[in-house]
Amino acid sequence: MTKKGKISLIALVILILVSFNLFQKDVRGFFYKISSPFQRVFWKAGDRVSDFFKALVFVKDLKQENKELKTENQQLLSQLVELKNLEKENQILRQALNLDLEKDFKLIQAQIISKDISQDIILINKGSEQGIEENMPVITSQKALCGKVSEVYNKFSKVVLISNKKSSFDGKVLTESKEISALVSGRGGLNVYLELIPQEEEIKQEDLIISCCLGGVYPDNLLIGKISKIKKGDTEPFQEAEISPFCVIKEIEELFIISEVFKPTE
Repeated sequence: MTKKGKISLIALVILILVSFNLFQKDVRGFFYKISSPFQRVFWKAGDRVSDFFKALVFVKDLKQENKELKTENQQLLSQLVELKNLEKENQILRQALNLDLEKDFKLIQAQIISKDISQDIILINKGSEQGIEENMPVITSQKALCGKVSEVYNKFSKVVLISNKKSSFDGKVLTESKEISALVSGRGGLNVYLELIPQEEEIKQEDLIISCCLGGVYPDNLLIGKISKIKKGDTEPFQEAEISPFCVIKEIEELFIISEVFKPTE
C-alpha cells in the first residue's frame, strides 16, 4: 500500500469513530427505549418479590411477638394463682390463729393433692423434708379432726381419714349434763359412727362429739362432729350413733398437721 493509501485509510477510521461517538447517545437511547418495558416488568417483579420477603419477615416477627406475649401472659397468670393461693393460705392460717391453735399445737400447714374417697385416704403435699412423721394428727383450721398420717415420703404423705374402716379411737359425747365416753369408729365411704355407748346413757341428735386422749391416738378436745342418728335396740347392751363429721373432706383443700402438742402450764 502506498503512503497516500495509508493516509486515506487512517482518515476513514477516524471518521467512523467520530461518527460513532456522535451517534452513541442516539444508539443508547434507542436500545433504552426498546428495553424499557422489559425493565419495568422486571423492576416491578423485583419489587413484588422484595415485598413478599418483607411480608414473610413481618409475619415471622409477629409470630415471635405473639409467642413472647403468650409466655408473659402465662407467667402473669401463674403469679396471680400463686398470690391467690398465698392469700387463701394466709386466710386459713388466720382462722387457725383466731382459734388459738398455735397455743395448743405446733402446726405444719399442707394442701391436699389427691383424694381417694373410696378408700377414705388423702395425699398431702408435705413429707419428711417438712418434718412430717407417721401418726401425726391432721386437723382443719377450725380444729376439726380429719385423720392421721399413715405413710410418709420425702415430699408428700398419706393420711388415713377417721372414716376409714381401720380407724377407731376414744371419744366423748358432750350432753347437757355430762360427758359420756364412747368409741369413734370408721365405716368407710366417709361414714363415722359412735359405738359402745351404754344402753342407759341418754344421748340425742346434735350432741357434740370430741376426741379423748385415753387411747393415745389423738389429743384431747379435737372436734369430731355431731350425732345425726341414734340406733338403739332393746336387747342390745350398747347403743350406737351415726356421726355427721365436721371435717367434710370433699370441701377442704388446706389442712394442718399437728407435729407437737403443748402441755398446759399449771
